[in-house]
Amino acid sequence: MSRVRRPHPPRLPAATRPRLLTALLAVVALTGTTAASCGDDSSPVTVAEVGRAEVAEVIDAPATVAARAAATLTAPADGTLTSLRVPPGHRVARGQVLAVIDSPAAQDRLRQAREALRAVKRAGRGVGAGDLGGRLRGTDQAAAEAFDAARRAAGKIGDPQLRSALLLQVESAQRQYESAARAADRAVAAVQRGLAGLNSAVGALSTAQRLQAQQAYDLAKATVDALTLRAPIAGVVQPGGTRAGGSTDLSALLGAAGGAAAGVGPSAVGSAGQGGPPPGVDDAVPQGGRVTAGTPVLTVVDTAQLGLLAEVDETDVLLVRAGLTAAVELDAVTGASYDATVRSVDLLPTTSARGGVSYRVRLSLGAGRLGEGEPAPAPRPGMNAVVHLRVRAATDAVAVPASAVFSADGRDAVWVLRDGHADRVPVTVGVQGQDLVQIVDGVQAGDRVVVRGADQVHDGQELR
Repeated sequence: MSRVRRPHPPRLPAATRPRLLTALLAVVALTGTTAASCGDDSSPVTVAEVGRAEVAEVIDAPATVAARAAATLTAPADGTLTSLRVPPGHRVARGQVLAVIDSPAAQDRLRQAREALRAVKRAGRGVGAGDLGGRLRGTDQAAAEAFDAARRAAGKIGDPQLRSALLLQVESAQRQYESAARAADRAVAAVQRGLAGLNSAVGALSTAQRLQAQQAYDLAKATVDALTLRAPIAGVVQPGGTRAGGSTDLSALLGAAGGAAAGVGPSAVGSAGQGGPPPGVDDAVPQGGRVTAGTPVLTVVDTAQLGLLAEVDETDVLLVRAGLTAAVELDAVTGASYDATVRSVDLLPTTSARGGVSYRVRLSLGAGRLGEGEPAPAPRPGMNAVVHLRVRAATDAVAVPASAVFSADGRDAVWVLRDGHADRVPVTVGVQGQDLVQIVDGVQAGDRVVVRGADQVHDGQELR
């Protein structure tokens, strides 16, 4: 939920408008005059001269420092982490080898898949017509179970891009198999009716079986290739992974259905599990340590360009647009101010725990400065921040303290001192700053207005 730096909306009664002293001093400094009280020193009413100033409207929003990208490398199969090529904290390039896993189980699956593929290529000789239907039904049932299992496993993936890619691959492999299975079914039916020879049916059935076996071999080989973990992005390496969903061995499930995901690198296969141990337990896998399929091994974080994810309330988000500048304060760096620029505003909202609606605003984070002008330290992803978004500004504007504006008969108004008496004057409010409010119409610079105690004044009251 954003915190709005506009505590003085024009419709509020004057009694609810705080920050009077700061605002009053600002006006006095601008005009070079002295505020006058009415009556004795204890009078609650204060009058000051209207001046000109810059008025800026600022929205405060909670935010989090975010890295440009992060990728967790997980073990594609059960095995042992035999080699760590890059120590944590080092910067790596995309495609660089980071670690190597030894998995006898993955190697055994590849050997079995290779033998199954060779066997399928030799199959089809000496098969009787009565055996064709049973073989086709068995192949169909095995394929359907494998596809269903692979689809369920892919649906549990937390990464939406990887999940979508894997589901698309399962759909593509299933369509290919169904096409081959339909051809085999037609050929078997023709043989059973005596309309075709045995060789055509055997050939069609062998094609369907060969397709499934080839897909299983391709994934088994991709799993073995993925035992060499490579950096999918450039960045800084840290051990373990992010805390997300549970682990699932997609290699075994997708192996029966076939195929690696299009557009997904081999090191991403089997990366369903990005969960971690309970808090207080180191999730780093040491060299020589055991891993299971889906175990997070390393995470690469791209910190080349840090950003911010801010949550802006629905009542303020329409004022935010790309290109707006902001000042940022970090909880971790007291006294420092960082520059930021709005990149985009999300169209779809998020709902807070209290039921409020907010929108995510994405900003680029610039350099920071300490109070003495020295460079501020670079923040880390995940740090808490407050973003001060400068949404509107007016230079050389006719301005009054926010406490001077009150609501009367559904309109904004101020008390103007004329001939020693209070005159209620309707005004049009422009930019609403933290302490000052721009007056577009109604009063001019040099007019004297009530800036404190407006709720104690009535029309025509004598003010000294």
